[in-house]
Amino acid sequence: MGTPRRRGRSSIVPKRDEKTIARNRRAFHDYEILETYEAGIELTGTEVRSLRDNHCQLTDCFALIRGGEVWLNNVHIPPYANGSIFNPDPDRKRRLLLHKKQIRYLDAKVAEKGLAIVPLKLYFNADGRVKVELALARGKKLYDKRASMKERDAKREIDRVMKERSR
Repeated sequence: MGTPRRRGRSSIVPKRDEKTIARNRRAFHDYEILETYEAGIELTGTEVRSLRDNHCQLTDCFALIRGGEVWLNNVHIPPYANGSIFNPDPDRKRRLLLHKKQIRYLDAKVAEKGLAIVPLKLYFNADGRVKVELALARGKKLYDKRASMKERDAKREIDRVMKERSR
């Protein structure tokens, strides 16, 4: 746990660590990450409960800017098992919470340079709120993907040799 913090007058609540719910591993393979941002996400209560059970899928998701708001598309949060008939649609669009200045900056970058806004991970922060790590990213070409795979394999081989040498 982290350092305790005071809530109210007398109760002390220990600070939680960040808990990752889901990662978009494919994003690191398909995109070159330029900048990252932390955004809040607008959810219903049963969606948060489903996320607490680690039910979420981030593959093939993306973010769009429409009408001065950022929307997260193709994120699948399955219905909460103990929820009622009023569970929301698992594949609905969800609004992301960013500052207007950040939204304008991202909108300008995406429009002029052909960049994309890609979610990298979904997690609970230290205060227990659901956050999304967004990235401003440029799509990789096939030869870039091959080069990064070659680089990763070379690093793995060097680490293996160094480990054997230190024995």
